[in-house]
Amino acid sequence: MASGGSFMITLLCVGSLLSTITWYMIDDESSVTAHKPPPQKKSPSQPSALCKGCRELIDDVLKRHSEKWKKNDDNHRTFTSNLSRSCRGYDSAIVTQANTPVGTKIQYDGEKGRILQVTPAIFKTFIKEHPFSNRTFDTCSVVGNGGILMDSGCGKTIDSAQFVIRYESLVGRRRSFAERLQSYGKSLILLPAFSYFFNTGLSMRAVYTMDDFASPAQGVFFNPDYLRNLSRFWNANGLKSRRLSTGIMMASMALEACSTVHLYGFWPFSNHPHGLYPLTNHYYDDKPVNARFHAMPVEFDLLLKLHSQGVLRLHLGDCPAH
Repeated sequence: MASGGSFMITLLCVGSLLSTITWYMIDDESSVTAHKPPPQKKSPSQPSALCKGCRELIDDVLKRHSEKWKKNDDNHRTFTSNLSRSCRGYDSAIVTQANTPVGTKIQYDGEKGRILQVTPAIFKTFIKEHPFSNRTFDTCSVVGNGGILMDSGCGKTIDSAQFVIRYESLVGRRRSFAERLQSYGKSLILLPAFSYFFNTGLSMRAVYTMDDFASPAQGVFFNPDYLRNLSRFWNANGLKSRRLSTGIMMASMALEACSTVHLYGFWPFSNHPHGLYPLTNHYYDDKPVNARFHAMPVEFDLLLKLHSQGVLRLHLGDCPAH
């Protein structure tokens, strides 16, 4: 069990191509206080016109979500055991020198016909061992980027967890990128270097930028084998999508690493569940989801089902203390 600190994952977006995730441990004596979430716009107070069928969908969600939540240890243990057995996130979620030696042929998870052979130069960029092996956290918060977070007042509740996963936007040049990472101190930056070929060069550039500017952060890479296993796992559980969203990837990792998981900012509809006022697609911008890749309503329905089963807790703008 982790003790004496908090653990945070932050999703960053470098331009429109590269997604990264930052992990860092906040010890009792540290003070990583420079990080602030993006400014949030005020939400209108009056309901707007709803999309066709949305009122019925939202009413159904609220009905399913209305019962007082309580963790079900049996359901949680069964689900996470199946998840761990299928995906082995503790061992394989991150590319390491231990699980990916020189000469390994990496198959991109987004481009199945493309192979990259690990050279000594690439091998040197891998972390030595998995950062989560044999570790379990108590309470974990996965913070999505849905517009439902606007004016939610959930910040203190989210930050009270031991393990926090956040999403936000980052656009800038090399120096700006390196300076922004100073907010997170000694961190691990998770990069999707082997999802698509065009991400590899960008990911390596991010790693070399951290090194060139003597950043305390360190780049690590998502393991495409893990992402393929994760996709098969969710497909077997009813999620038929071309690609999993980053949100469900992070929720899955949290379920393997954490005893109790809370989700915030996961909401696939364009209107708020309480008040029905319009929401942006993300709390920091209004970029729509690529429906050709992600099946967001289906993902949300599966997470809502896990909420009802007591496996994880899905918050819809409600922020009670943990």
